[in-house]
Amino acid sequence: AEVICKLNMTDSFAFGSLISAVDPVATIAIFNALNVDPVLNMLVFGESILNDAVSIVLTNTAEGLTREHTSDVSGWQTFLQALGYFLKMFFGSAALGTLTGLISAVVLKHIDLRKTPSLEFGMMIIFAYLPYGLSEGISLSGIMAILFSGIVMSHYTHHNLSPVTQILMQQTLRTVAFMCETCVFAFLGLSIFSFPHKFEMSFVIWCIVLVLFGRAVNIFPLSYLLNFFRDHKITPKMMFIMWFSGLRGAIPYALSLHLGLEPIEKRQLIGTTTIIIVLFTILLLGGGTMPLIRLIDIEDSKARRKSKKDFRKSKKDINLSKTEKMGNTIESEHLSELTEEEYEAHYIKRQDLKGFMWLDAKYLNPFFTRRLTQEDLHHGRIQMKTLTNKWYEEVRQGPSGSEDDEQELL
Repeated sequence: AEVICKLNMTDSFAFGSLISAVDPVATIAIFNALNVDPVLNMLVFGESILNDAVSIVLTNTAEGLTREHTSDVSGWQTFLQALGYFLKMFFGSAALGTLTGLISAVVLKHIDLRKTPSLEFGMMIIFAYLPYGLSEGISLSGIMAILFSGIVMSHYTHHNLSPVTQILMQQTLRTVAFMCETCVFAFLGLSIFSFPHKFEMSFVIWCIVLVLFGRAVNIFPLSYLLNFFRDHKITPKMMFIMWFSGLRGAIPYALSLHLGLEPIEKRQLIGTTTIIIVLFTILLLGGGTMPLIRLIDIEDSKARRKSKKDFRKSKKDINLSKTEKMGNTIESEHLSELTEEEYEAHYIKRQDLKGFMWLDAKYLNPFFTRRLTQEDLHHGRIQMKTLTNKWYEEVRQGPSGSEDDEQELL
């Protein structure tokens, strides 16, 4: 109790902000393997992305308050100061990221780089990381800017790329993300034995209990209220899985390392507690997600209507790899192959579109994305076929290629 009292209100707010960032990577991998209802997948994934960004901004807000002398400032003034700082960071970073994404869409729409995929790929890398540098340079949140820039670029800019660059971007960024996440978790494991720790049993237990309780208090009432405005209702089973999937991962640990609290015992206490909560949620909650999903039968109804043979095969071939997405990438909807007439027939003339979706289909999407002609489609197919044939010839001529292997593949 003596150690806990050393954490004042601002320190506690900083710790609460960083520990609220969820990282349901394992849960989403299980969702994809078990054909869970796609709405549940989107709810968990979307909540985790926006949650991380808000958590980072809130932690930076609290850390900024700890660096300032607020002893002569009232609590109400401190609250207003923190709220203003948060709104400036959130909306300023979001606006900067959105603007950068829209500029990239316009540039790559009107500057045709389809015949030079390497230059096109380089332009995409520059635009992808430009908002981070700009945001950090003017004291905004780079993570928040990248989040909104990525949303906009995925919706508009991605469709202005050649098929080769689309696949190259997806696979490159997926590989980089996987490597970075692996390095962070390796560093997390090494830090258990490398850094000095300050362990308080009562503080750890209360933090775990309150983290689980706080997530339940948020998810169940808010989901119940949202059901009044949703066509696809959030069932109690979905709510329970959303609560259970609140794993903590790389973001809370990274924030705890950069939290500049004084004295150093505070940082050690928060860092040690964060590591324990991360390990607890990943090992216990992450490890129990698959048995829990099977137990409460949350799998998608469409998947259950498959034949028994395919169902048994899917049970045997469950793959939790986060990098095994190559086939899905080539056949995904991200490869824009709609001509002007097809786009108008598929989207603009649909009667069920309303609100922003109608505005996006009618005006924004045509303005920011390139509608392909039949010549563009023909050139794209030739390009993909040429690359495939070149790879096939290299495989046949390689030391491991042979006619027997070719027959076996066929």
